[in-house]
Amino acid sequence: MPIDVRPATVFEDIATMVGPKKPDANVCWCLSYRIPNKLNRQLVRQERGAQVKKLCDSGIPLGVLAYDDDDVVVGWAAVAPRADTTFATNRKIPHVDDLDVWSVWCIRVRPGHRRQGISHSLLAGAVEYARENNAPAIEGYPLDNKGEKVDLTMAYVGTRKLFEDHGFEWSADTTSVLNGFARVLMRRDLT
Repeated sequence: MPIDVRPATVFEDIATMVGPKKPDANVCWCLSYRIPNKLNRQLVRQERGAQVKKLCDSGIPLGVLAYDDDDVVVGWAAVAPRADTTFATNRKIPHVDDLDVWSVWCIRVRPGHRRQGISHSLLAGAVEYARENNAPAIEGYPLDNKGEKVDLTMAYVGTRKLFEDHGFEWSADTTSVLNGFARVLMRRDLT
């Protein structure tokens, strides 16, 4: 199936991928690493969606979206300059150097569309989006699951193998752990 990955500029499509099924449910909206921790803790339910709408209306894409050949959104990847995220001050995920790198931290594929390679298309699209915006490098912080099964709720950060398949190389260990698996800092040079 052909997948088209493009900058995430349509709020409704972003909401399809990261918003709640019920309007008053309290879900992440992929804000946890995008906004300051204090604001992240304050925003609940519909306020979170309103914050994403506000960010979307700023004109700066919040990541990339994958569309199938019927132009239906089937995937999401959050990608932005690290300096614009909480990874800039995260104590568990180290800085390798002072490059103005970009971060990709959330990859989601819509139920019913999984196991079709869409996460690969999303990661490739995130890399291309960072490159088009003159990023010198891009980082991800996936699980080093060593081939073991990962719970779907924690698979959003990706796996080391996914990142390796796209030319990322191990750069550092982290002290971050999800679902019992250590996360590693993977980086790809874009120069």
